[in-house]
Amino acid sequence: MSLKKGDKAPSFTLFNTEKKKVSLEDFKGKNLIIHFFPAAFTGVCTTQLCTMRDDLAYYTKLGAEVVGISVDSLFTLNKYKEEQKYNFDLLSDFNKETSQAFKSYYDTFAFDMKGVAKRAAFVIDKEGVIHYAEVLESAGDLPDFLAIKTTLEQI
Repeated sequence: MSLKKGDKAPSFTLFNTEKKKVSLEDFKGKNLIIHFFPAAFTGVCTTQLCTMRDDLAYYTKLGAEVVGISVDSLFTLNKYKEEQKYNFDLLSDFNKETSQAFKSYYDTFAFDMKGVAKRAAFVIDKEGVIHYAEVLESAGDLPDFLAIKTTLEQI
């Protein structure tokens, strides 16, 4: 069953590219946008995260933090973050637990890859409640960035 508006966001603790643990609890008192993406260095994923990078000032003005989560290793994510100049944390869900908890998970993806994060976007309020949840079945689709902004404006 998918997560939806009004659900409590699943707790997580993952490593960022600086090898530090980042937990959902670290964002208590702040709004949070989580972007799940299938794989670093791919076209649609880069478009998704670059869109967030380029609009980060807007999200910050609305009191929101942004993180990106994939099943890539933190070392791969570090290189990706450097190359694309991402100005928010990328978190490694290498063990695939967070992707599964958020129901954003392909058992089998392209090229028979097992256990890959689906493209998804969640807006979570200061108390850890989901206000927006979008999990895309097609990895070629992008999240609805306008809906994300509208949701933040209404929190």
